[in-house]
Amino acid sequence: MWLRWPAIPVGQPVRDYLLTLCVTAAVTYLLTGPVRKFAIASGAMPQIRARDVHREPTPRLGGIAMFFGLCAGLLVADHLQNLNSVFELSNEPRALLSGAALIWIIGVLDDKFEIDALIKLGGQMIAAGVMVIQGLTILWIPVPGVGVVALTSWQGTLLTVALVVITINAVNFVDGLDGLAAGMVCIAAAAFFLYAYRIWFSYGIEAAAPATLFTAILMGMCLGFLPHNMHPARIFMGDSGSMLIGLVLAAAAISVTGQVDPDALKIFEGSTRQATHAALPVFIPLLLPLTIIAIPVADLLLAIVRRTWNGQSPFAADRGHLHHRLLEIGHSHSRAVLIMYFWSALIAFGVVAYSVHSASMWIVLLIVALSAVGLVLLLLPRFTPRAPRWAEAFVPPRYRRRAVRPEQAALPALAAEAPQEEPEECAPVAAGVNGVNGATAIGARSRLPDRRKAGTRG
Repeated sequence: MWLRWPAIPVGQPVRDYLLTLCVTAAVTYLLTGPVRKFAIASGAMPQIRARDVHREPTPRLGGIAMFFGLCAGLLVADHLQNLNSVFELSNEPRALLSGAALIWIIGVLDDKFEIDALIKLGGQMIAAGVMVIQGLTILWIPVPGVGVVALTSWQGTLLTVALVVITINAVNFVDGLDGLAAGMVCIAAAAFFLYAYRIWFSYGIEAAAPATLFTAILMGMCLGFLPHNMHPARIFMGDSGSMLIGLVLAAAAISVTGQVDPDALKIFEGSTRQATHAALPVFIPLLLPLTIIAIPVADLLLAIVRRTWNGQSPFAADRGHLHHRLLEIGHSHSRAVLIMYFWSALIAFGVVAYSVHSASMWIVLLIVALSAVGLVLLLLPRFTPRAPRWAEAFVPPRYRRRAVRPEQAALPALAAEAPQEEPEECAPVAAGVNGVNGATAIGARSRLPDRRKAGTRG
């Protein structure tokens, strides 16, 4: 059974979304530099903690630039002809802005003063409640084998608050390496945009318009911040940024999942219950918001189980996250981030591709093949490919074959002629120290005080 969706139309709406994305990215990028100076002047540079992987104190408050990028994107979209209807027919953009402003203020306070985790949790729930009051809530959910189930007011509110809190904390949990959270959310937003745009313009369902706009703006926020946040990062987004992009992603999820009626897609024949049994894969993209944050949610659940098992609070910080594990087994900082990007893109775009052609076996085989490639990358932390000699001029130095100099070739002969000395016993080198197993982001923390005494920054 083939379930073909209409092709994505390209025209003026795409250009409007591209313009909105570019304006959001430009504002975020241009404001991040001044925000960095403001963070340094205001003292929003906490000391290095035991779980951190960076070596020097780095300013936070990057979420300030991202929030103003969000405001700029909404302002531009409100003045575009093809996107203005989103503001006229729906109150969801205003609900998003209200909730984002509240969660952003809480994040800024946490970046500066490090408020208690329970206070942040309460603020997240209040921000979700503000969006619910203004109409951004889940009205119904598709249940496989049953069909579309309408939710009561209390059920929709509880489910909306739960989804917002889970998404915010999942994104916040993966914000542990330079460029990791912004890149993963950008990948998820790109996949989500393709799905929401298809529903809106292919089927004419206006209820999907806000989610399409939210994901376009979210991509702009992440793309504008990434140049400042890639390794080595000059500024961190902090909780003001991670909670903000988590809330925007959750708002898009709530909008398209809980307010778009699957019956309006008209891709089934017969009743919804019969069609669900016959074409269960079509309901997968309706749960796309949960799949695009599969890795952050998995990290969140593993952290809760790990900390509870060890008798700690679920909110206690540690170095057991997935990105920390990648560093410990020998991956460099950049390679660990790229691996996380790879898995995020595979899950998000794999679900979107499967929703378009759910009966196509080659999509499943391609996903399996790419998963095998990802597992190989995970198991080869010390693998460094070498480019052929004719391509060495076009690749970074670490991928070039090292030529042996004449003086280096003569060293073994000189060493053989030198008198032999008794070898001294050397202490074993602990795993995780720089130079061992290729790990460059994790090192002995005991060296930090010595480096500061020598006059380095910190």
